Amino acid sequence: MPLAGKFFGSYEHSLDAKGRVILPAKLRVHFHEPGFLTPHLEQCLALWTVDEFKKEVELQRALAEGDAVKRNAVRDWSAAVFEAEIDRQGRMAIPAHLRSYASLDQEVLVVGMINRVELWSPRLWSEKDAHAGAPGASGPPTS
Repeated sequence: MPLAGKFFGSYEHSLDAKGRVILPAKLRVHFHEPGFLTPHLEQCLALWTVDEFKKEVELQRALAEGDAVKRNAVRDWSAAVFEAEIDRQGRMAIPAHLRSYASLDQEVLVVGMINRVELWSPRLWSEKDAHAGAPGASGPPTS
């Protein structure tokens, strides 16, 4: 299986005074055009390449065909989407509404999640394992 365009690893970064984070070089090489930043599961943010974002949009569209509650959730998701440009220094702005959603204050944990990049509050990252309650939750998944 080719791994081009796949994201792995975790990196600790900080927000600057303008609400920007530096995207690690190993991850940003896959963004030849702007990415799409969205609210995601467990209160993190997801940064998608154009191709992966198209797939996510189709999933969201299918959800919107459900009941009114699901449609409203998709509306909220769609309204929060931000087209994120990465500048020459590798910085990407994170709008205030998305920083608030993900509880990003100063520190940001940038995580490669195979088909997307996730941005986490370090506090929420450490809490996620406790909430999952899975054995070995802090390590690699077991089969």
